[in-house]
Amino acid sequence: MTIDKKTEGNQMILKVSGRLDTMTAPELETTIKENLEGVKALVLDFENLEYISSAGLRVVLGARKAMGADGAFAVRNLCSDVKEIFDITGFSDIITIE
Repeated sequence: MTIDKKTEGNQMILKVSGRLDTMTAPELETTIKENLEGVKALVLDFENLEYISSAGLRVVLGARKAMGADGAFAVRNLCSDVKEIFDITGFSDIITIE
């Protein structure tokens, strides 16, 4: 998995590529936690994400919670396989998908 970080004003975009699973989820979680100061909007760009496991979903949910009521959070560019996982687990109902 690779994570490319881009900051635009108070928005942070994390472009995640590869597989987000038990082995790689802690890296994304750490990246989010270490870079949230001053961030009002967090976007996870999954354009090149091939797979997400339950551990990856936990990190996505944690990121949404970390943004709180005052912050914005979205995931974008889901491939069909990852979108299906979001749909089956109900994440599509609680996470903003662009």
